[in-house]
Amino acid sequence: PLIVACGSSSTSNTLPALDSDAVILAFGDSITYGTGARPDQSYPAQLSNLIGRKVINAGVPGETSGGGLARLPKVFSTASPDLVLLCLGGNDFLKRQDRQLTRKNLHAMISWIQLQDVPVILLAVPELSFGFSGTLKPAGIYRELAADLKLPLIENALTEVLSDRSLKADPIHPNAQGYRQLAEAIADYLTIATGR
Repeated sequence: PLIVACGSSSTSNTLPALDSDAVILAFGDSITYGTGARPDQSYPAQLSNLIGRKVINAGVPGETSGGGLARLPKVFSTASPDLVLLCLGGNDFLKRQDRQLTRKNLHAMISWIQLQDVPVILLAVPELSFGFSGTLKPAGIYRELAADLKLPLIENALTEVLSDRSLKADPIHPNAQGYRQLAEAIADYLTIATGR
């Protein structure tokens, strides 16, 4: 089985093992969809290859946290996932949406998934803005949510990719190599136990 470890998380929770036939739902916006690379180079596709599990790409370019909240139940019921990777908020930041509304929407999504008795791993998004040339850092709401809702957080993986020009297809999206690095960071987080 796939053992989900929480070594790089802000919490100490350990998630249940995922069997070889487990389904992972990658839910998010253009970062999840894979804008800037071919479909087979998106992070969900590359993650699936790395860990040998089915990873459903449920990314919608341009989606805000509010759109994700509205879309989640139908996608979830179709996918019947054993684990959800949630990566949303970047478009909220780009549109300068109220930060507390973004936090509220993400909180509602995570709480809803947890009520379905399915674990969630949250991927932090840096505070992006058009024309931004400073040092990127993960938005603080992700650490707050991870602490409040006691869920694992992959805090720096996406920020590290988007801080490296060689890993980007454009100012706000990774290229194939960037998605590969993100997928590898997530795969490292999901420690595989061979059972031998």
